[in-house]
Amino acid sequence: MKTEKWLIIIVVALLTLAACSSSRVKMDFPKWWELQNDKDNICTYGMATKASQTLSIEAARANALAEASRYVETQVRSMLKNYEEEAGVTNPQVLALTQNVVKVVSEAKFSGILTGQMEVFKETIARDVRYTTYIQMKVPKVEISKNLIENIRNEEALYNQFKASQAFMELEKEFGN
Repeated sequence: MKTEKWLIIIVVALLTLAACSSSRVKMDFPKWWELQNDKDNICTYGMATKASQTLSIEAARANALAEASRYVETQVRSMLKNYEEEAGVTNPQVLALTQNVVKVVSEAKFSGILTGQMEVFKETIARDVRYTTYIQMKVPKVEISKNLIENIRNEEALYNQFKASQAFMELEKEFGN
């Protein structure tokens, strides 16, 4: 009898601990995610989950392009703004009022960007549809090099302009103006 009570107490304690534990789920990404196996391009990656398939693709693309601009700018000049407004998550009629604005501000300009691979997954939870998009964008290494060289030239020009203005101020001091 005493053994049964201890067994019940241990089982209840284990069930309580199991109920309080967090449920960690490993997210699966596509097999091609984060690969850099293209000798001519830098591959950047973006992911987004939205109520609209088109918005999901566009937001994932914007995230990948923001990552590409970070290759060029070492300062935090990339800014990604994702605004999503939903009214009535479970009501499909109200779900049509979803608004999404994606704005990417970057100092880098690229041409020749290609979409590498893309996977879109549709998930329905309690009549609420969501699309998750994984996208790979390919930016030619030549374009990234051009942007880096342009940034170095701009920094050098600003520095030279600063030094010239300092020299001019010293000259004005010398002649008392």
